[in-house]
Amino acid sequence: MDALLTTFIAAALAEFGDKTQLLVIAIAARYRKAGAVLLGVAVAALANNLIAAFGGTLLNGIITLRAISLLVAVALLFAGVAAIIPQRSPAGMGAGWKTGPFLTAAACFFLLEFGDKTQFLTFALAAQYNSLALAAAGATAGIVVANAPAAIMAERSRELLRLKPLRRGIASVFLLIGFIIAVSALRLT
Repeated sequence: MDALLTTFIAAALAEFGDKTQLLVIAIAARYRKAGAVLLGVAVAALANNLIAAFGGTLLNGIITLRAISLLVAVALLFAGVAAIIPQRSPAGMGAGWKTGPFLTAAACFFLLEFGDKTQFLTFALAAQYNSLALAAAGATAGIVVANAPAAIMAERSRELLRLKPLRRGIASVFLLIGFIIAVSALRLT
């Protein structure tokens, strides 16, 4: 259950203000079908998270626990630094596609999320807990929960969410926890 809860929290926090959330806002505003957009996001997130969690569980048996702790620390530090960097809206992504809201959201989200900080966090946490299913499920649920307001409120969510202070706060949390885990893994204390 630790893998489920930890990946849920990490993914939900990593998604706020991320380029994928900005994509969800743009697609939901374009199609005005929040349910179909959110379902597409869920399918794409599950696919990305299964790939990441599978890779993480493969890594679990190969490297030491200390190295896994360092991997988690690096993932958290990466997520913290990435949260500080301003995100450009990928609003034009999929704009000319004739695929409808579900397929457009699924394809665009999958492509944009592939290799993103949330996928890296899922990979590292799956390696730490050696849990493919729980890590993938937790991260997927976190992504869906974080993107639900963006899909439902579409353009208004950008106005309502003060993204800059929120992203800075989340970055601080990731950086602090990543630093603590790195210090502990390197046995500097």
